[in-house]
Amino acid sequence: MQKNKTPVVIGVSSITQKGSYEDLDEALILMDMATKNAIKDCGNNDIKKYINEISIPKGYWKYRDPGKWIAENNNIKNIKTSITKVGVLQQNLINKAALKIQEGSINASLIIGGESRYKRVIASKLGKKYIETELNINPDEYIKSESELRLGEEEQVLGEMAVGYYSILESAYRASKKNSIKDHNKNIAELYEGFSKIAVNNKNSWVSEPLTNKDILEASNTNPKQSFPYNKFHCTSWNVNQSSALIICSEDIADKLNIAYEKRVYPLASSESNNMIPTLLRRKLIDPLGMKLAAKYILDFCKTYNIQPNSYDLYSCFPVAVQMFADALKLKDKQDLTVTGGMAFAGGPLNHYVMTSTVKMIEEIRNDISKVGIVTGVSGMMTKQSFALWAKKPLDKFYFKDVSLDANSHDKPLKISNQPNGKAIVIGYTVINDNKGPKAILYVEDLNNDRKILISRDNKYINDMEKNEWVGKKIDFNGRYLV
Repeated sequence: MQKNKTPVVIGVSSITQKGSYEDLDEALILMDMATKNAIKDCGNNDIKKYINEISIPKGYWKYRDPGKWIAENNNIKNIKTSITKVGVLQQNLINKAALKIQEGSINASLIIGGESRYKRVIASKLGKKYIETELNINPDEYIKSESELRLGEEEQVLGEMAVGYYSILESAYRASKKNSIKDHNKNIAELYEGFSKIAVNNKNSWVSEPLTNKDILEASNTNPKQSFPYNKFHCTSWNVNQSSALIICSEDIADKLNIAYEKRVYPLASSESNNMIPTLLRRKLIDPLGMKLAAKYILDFCKTYNIQPNSYDLYSCFPVAVQMFADALKLKDKQDLTVTGGMAFAGGPLNHYVMTSTVKMIEEIRNDISKVGIVTGVSGMMTKQSFALWAKKPLDKFYFKDVSLDANSHDKPLKISNQPNGKAIVIGYTVINDNKGPKAILYVEDLNNDRKILISRDNKYINDMEKNEWVGKKIDFNGRYLV
């Protein structure tokens, strides 16, 4: 592999837009602004002549292909466009671009994400109609996941929102550490207090004031309960107006354009697990084999090349994700696990946060060339995981591994229980409120080691679940109900 085909990021941009309704733009304009800023950031407008593709993760918008519109608006010609739908790792867009650059099939790639849910929320509150530019031409390629992210049985009781699934994972994680509910809730509140302090020092953060662990721990009008043990401040904040863009090209193009050394940051290695097992059917709810293998690849890589990571942004849609990644990377000190401030505070746009965290990591490395960063990503309910290693000094090439086949050969989904009634052991649970009031949702394993979802509206049980650990508890069920 010739050094001149080494992939390198040369231009980045992140935008956070706040203010009144009149000050806010739709996602298309935000993505266009981020594109212009990333081109300006690289220092040579001629980079536009070398961009062969524009890749965009699908957001909460209806545009068919914003990439073509952005290309025309910025005089970027002869490009291919793609839209990657929810269910595909965001890191995968960066990995694909890096590999294509390395093999010589493209010169440069522009990767953009954008979201304007905040403007939608403000429009709804003001009784205004939210208007998007109509873009009705399809992209050159749609990229989507091969399988569904959840079971029908799960969606029936937990819905489509991720918070219920992750709160069940949190209960399993808490029990695995043998923490009391009170102590564990305090631990994650303290973790997120630290995140909020980092967020307020991030110029592109969504929040401007830090929170105390008490603010996060205690439910209130501004921090309502979501799904036990999570309140609002535990959860990703996706009602944001944010956009990010990065330009990655080959080293020889960077040399040809005289891109300043100070701008260049290199992806050294990345790993992905795309082994899709629905939450209910995982043998180990909080220790999936694919995640373990993907983390091992990066850790072994660092050992082989004598690399010592010293900066992290662990995907933070909910606290359990941060904790699982920290464990997978064998991080003992659970401090400073984010450079952005995390998705609850810096902002968690629907489908491009990994670009936001990557851009911030690149900026951190530019400011301190001794930094070596690891950025992690998730798709689904901790269904897929990614790890990416970034540094100022390149290696001989970009290294990549998809561990999905290895994981799939050893980690098979369990079966749904066909037992109409009987005994089972609780493996995870949560309590949510719906239009009928509080409802406990329990993942259980029957005596045949098959899985089942149970519900209960018995306040006696619900109150006990929020005080005393139910993971590991033996219970009786009849149909879909705890008895």
